[in-house]
Amino acid sequence: MTPRNGPMLDARCPRCRGGFECGAQAGQCACDGIRLTDRLRAELAARYDGCLCMPCLRELLERDARSDAANAGPPMPG
Repeated sequence: MTPRNGPMLDARCPRCRGGFECGAQAGQCACDGIRLTDRLRAELAARYDGCLCMPCLRELLERDARSDAANAGPPMPG
């Protein structure tokens, strides 16, 4: 991966409308430490333009994990 040396950008989260500093162009993206499921990544891309703030991403990740756990149902007897 080629390092990026662009500026940190003031951004506005399209979900909560809160402001945050986006470092994607600067190569310091806080999102690099987050692992989104393919399903959640597709949902976010379809629903929002641009980057979301970390509090929103964490909330959506937790919701996605709870949804997965609820859909898993009880363990199969073995």
